Amino acid sequence: MKTVKPFLVALAFAASAPFAISTHAQAMDHSKMGGMPASMSEGEVRKIDKEAKKITLKHGDIKNLDMPAMTMVFNVRDKAMLGQAGDKVKFKAVNEAGKFTVTDLEVVR
Repeated sequence: MKTVKPFLVALAFAASAPFAISTHAQAMDHSKMGGMPASMSEGEVRKIDKEAKKITLKHGDIKNLDMPAMTMVFNVRDKAMLGQAGDKVKFKAVNEAGKFTVTDLEVVR
C-alpha cells in the first residue's frame, strides 16, 4: 500500500500536465511574437488641440476598453505625442476616472 500512494500521485501529476501546459499556452501573450501588442489599437488622427491636450481619432476596435470602431476625442497625457492630422497611428487608450486618455501613440510609417 505504501508504494501505491506515490504511484497514484505520480500518475495524477502526469495526467494533469498536458492540461497545465495547454492553459499556460492560452494565457501567453502571442502578440509579442510579431504583430501589434494586444493593448495597441489602430487609428487615424483627424484633429488635434495641443492647448487642451486632446486628439480626435478615427479608430478601429479598442479591445481593452471593449469599444467598437468610431471617431472620438481623447485626452492625451503628453501633448508632445499629438502628431498631425492625417497621421496613421497605433495607440493605447485607457479609462481614467471616466475620461478616455491616450497614454502611448506611435505614428505608423
